[in-house]
Amino acid sequence: MSETPSNTLQYRFDGPEEAPVLILGPSLGTTWHMWDRQIPELTKQWRIFRFDLPGHGGAPAYPGGSITELAARLLATLDAVGVQRFGYAGCALGGAIGTELALRHPERLASLALIASSPRFGTADEFRQRGVIVRTNGLDPIARTSPDRWFTAGFAAAQPAITEWAVQMVRTTDPGCYIAACEALASFDVRAELGRIGVPTLVLVGSDDQVTGPAEARTLVAGIPDARLAVVPGASHLVPVEQPAAVTDLLVRHFSTAWQPAYDSTTGQVAIPAAPVKPALAAVLPQTGPVAEIAPPALQPEATGRPDPYDAGLKVRREVLGDAHVDRALASADDFSGDFQEFITRYAWGEIWDRPGLDRRSRSCVTLTALVAGGHLDELAFHTRAALRNGLTPNEIKEVLLQAAVYCGVPAANSAFRVAQQVIREETTPEE
Repeated sequence: MSETPSNTLQYRFDGPEEAPVLILGPSLGTTWHMWDRQIPELTKQWRIFRFDLPGHGGAPAYPGGSITELAARLLATLDAVGVQRFGYAGCALGGAIGTELALRHPERLASLALIASSPRFGTADEFRQRGVIVRTNGLDPIARTSPDRWFTAGFAAAQPAITEWAVQMVRTTDPGCYIAACEALASFDVRAELGRIGVPTLVLVGSDDQVTGPAEARTLVAGIPDARLAVVPGASHLVPVEQPAAVTDLLVRHFSTAWQPAYDSTTGQVAIPAAPVKPALAAVLPQTGPVAEIAPPALQPEATGRPDPYDAGLKVRREVLGDAHVDRALASADDFSGDFQEFITRYAWGEIWDRPGLDRRSRSCVTLTALVAGGHLDELAFHTRAALRNGLTPNEIKEVLLQAAVYCGVPAANSAFRVAQQVIREETTPEE
């Protein structure tokens, strides 16, 4: 166990000190105990390092808002305990951290297993919407529905103690850290970079996983050179818990036979490892060629002033309003309205919303007030959604509208309350 400063993670070791280190990374809403049933077998060959995500399992609540930041905290933790090279197996969000390590720090990684993982987890809107629900209702709605996402129905019915354990894991997570982890998954997308992963990789997935299932696994295998695919029958998303023996066997086979040696700085060479043994449940997906060809860089005109803010504006616009809203607006643009869409993307979102002087919560407060004053109820509706995504709670939005009632007039605020109330009900009611 560890004392945990803000730039590191809570961790524990199991197994012999002299053995090579194998790291097991958890999924969102779980703790290192999700790997308990793998430990007895894995510690026969490896020194197992497990960690908790911020605010999970009693870990200090120092939110990490990106996969890059979480990977950096893991490396800082490993540096502090003297671990330089390791194998890594991660489930879901833990798998994303492993992918990040393979892309940004390949010299540290000997072998990789990605479990119930994906190069992109759903859509950014889905995870930001989950953050809105948690901010408004707490983690209880997410906790109650976790077994449906994590386990097959048969397993959940047959294992009520494990099902309740899963609910309590989520319920005891720090809400702010859970929301930050949702934001990290919302912004994670490495589909175009998979071809640069050079370590031996096993992609493992439950056959009944409805969150990151076989389709996402095949995307990983198609993109990562020489990756192997193992599909575990009768398992859903939290496959190490639901089918522990099968997962343990696959991990032992993979890490026993596919452990890339370290780079030798004296010779400048790396020994070529033997081809990995095909796991019993594995099916190799044939490579069909590169995902994309690298085009030569286009000739760029000489810079004559500030960079064009359009791309930055489009990114901010999507983050604040959501992909679905922006896609609808851009798709409906024609020769008549297209210039206007480009104008607001470049100047409203790229010039103003992207300025550093106010945070997005403050900009949402100002925007809501201005829309009430102008009576722009259609725009008030989608900017109320944006305010929730930017971190305002329903109570804070209520206070903004009460303030606006004093300075913009009661009739304007009355209409605004009606619109905002409807939006908040839609956005903060958990799905059953």
